[in-house]
Amino acid sequence: MRYYNYEKLAKEVGMTMAQLRELKRQMRAEFPHDQMMFELHVMRAVMAVRDGRITLEQALRSEPSRA
Repeated sequence: MRYYNYEKLAKEVGMTMAQLRELKRQMRAEFPHDQMMFELHVMRAVMAVRDGRITLEQALRSEPSRA
């Protein structure tokens, strides 16, 4: 079951498949057993890039910022 169409949005933002795979890998590590939370956080990260709240590079960092 799919909850969010983050792949379409990622394509619209200009993310490559490799970048999306890396983002998904990071989110899966945070939410290994919760598909909805995993997808939600992928979608929110892509939306943040789209909206200019973060850069793509920031979204792909392996360690979250602790500011």
